Amino acid sequence: MSKTYRLLIGGEWVAGANGTVPIVNPADESVVGHAPEASVEQAAAAAAAARQAFPAWAATKPSERARLLHAAADALRGRRDDLIPLIIGETGATAAVGSRMQVPVAIGRLREYADMAGRNHDIPLPPNATPSTPLAAGGLIGGVVARQPAGTVATISPYNFPLVNQAGKVAPALAAGCTVVMKPAPQDPLAVLELAEVFDEVGFPPGVVNIITSAAPEPAAVLSTSRDIDMVSFTGSTAIGERIYASGASTMKRLLLELGGKGAAIVCDDADLKTAIGGIASVWGFHSGQICTAPTRAIVHESRVDELVGGLQAAAGKMQVGVPTDPKTVVGPVISAAQRDRIVGYVQTGADEGATVLVDGRDPGMDEGFYVGPTLLTDCRAGMTVVQEEIFGPVVSVLTFSDDDEAVALANGGDFGLYDYVFSGDSSRAYGIARQLRTGNVGINTAQRNPNTAFGGFKMSGIGRDGAVFGLHAYTELQSIVWPS
Repeated sequence: MSKTYRLLIGGEWVAGANGTVPIVNPADESVVGHAPEASVEQAAAAAAAARQAFPAWAATKPSERARLLHAAADALRGRRDDLIPLIIGETGATAAVGSRMQVPVAIGRLREYADMAGRNHDIPLPPNATPSTPLAAGGLIGGVVARQPAGTVATISPYNFPLVNQAGKVAPALAAGCTVVMKPAPQDPLAVLELAEVFDEVGFPPGVVNIITSAAPEPAAVLSTSRDIDMVSFTGSTAIGERIYASGASTMKRLLLELGGKGAAIVCDDADLKTAIGGIASVWGFHSGQICTAPTRAIVHESRVDELVGGLQAAAGKMQVGVPTDPKTVVGPVISAAQRDRIVGYVQTGADEGATVLVDGRDPGMDEGFYVGPTLLTDCRAGMTVVQEEIFGPVVSVLTFSDDDEAVALANGGDFGLYDYVFSGDSSRAYGIARQLRTGNVGINTAQRNPNTAFGGFKMSGIGRDGAVFGLHAYTELQSIVWPS
């Protein structure tokens, strides 16, 4: 709480022109620290600094970019013991999630893209025999599709995994030769400010990495309209993604948008219910449902619904709601009072529309903090609000189906398409269902992810792909170069 955080603009650490804002611990409502509040002018200055630094950074040897990213990973690891309690304090993540899924994963992403920075990602083409035309003489024409850095990038991250998400944006952007302006979510920006300190202390040139923080929307909006920003990489709600899409149109911003999700978990009549229940229960047990890939819609064959619902009800009863620092806690707080009230409102809407609140977590009995316990809604129908809209909390809605075609129709019957799941004892059947789903990702009999896959969504769940080498490619432009052989 005693540390003074500042903005990094063009290599200089400066106070927020609009003062500071308190960062509140969602577990007990105490103040974790104070974040600088940037002005619109400071946001514009950060974009200009990134623009000025871009040509030299783009021309920097890939081996040097790799060295600096590895150095940043080492420095971040050196801060691990201080960062973990900070992240738990500002995000409300449980001890298990905070210690295993936040700082270590961020370090891993810096190293992953440091290793990729030194590789040649150009695409060589075989010579093409071209006849003479009025345009030019014929001959063998060689060619290459080169990957050039996309330019200056605004990296705007969400509140659920602030450090991990920023590392997953900034590392591939820097590896590709881009410069960046980081803008973390206003609820929990402190660990990302620490990340900016790491980049500065290991020697990234001035202006290559900049950071602004603000609770007001106007400074972030500058980044989506400024001609000094070539690309916006944003993870967050679809509503904000729509605004970024629209405001960036006039300057033809390149976009990488990872937006909302409403994951469907199709449970077939031949599914292993223990596996399916474990996967669906991850909505409750993993960061209190504050994850866009969560299987929040259980679409269950009518012959197995009673078994599955009973298993989920039993699982919910075993998930302790409590303070994040208690090792026994499985479900911690959600990020804010506003988000808690939003989730509670959705549950009430579900009940008003005819759903049965079989497990009611709206009042888990905590004296302070922003808590919602595991909640299970049954007797749901396709058009209900709780089935169609992203709640971003520990709430599961259950629907039933009679055949595979109906299951696919229910899964595809919404605006989102980020991550769905299929549980079946017949892998061929499950694969066939997966190929019919309008979603960017499908897990078959698992809620685990493969880190080497392309990650992103269909429909209103976003544009573009990140993850592994696909993430590096997202921060590049394709440039075709040809010559006579």
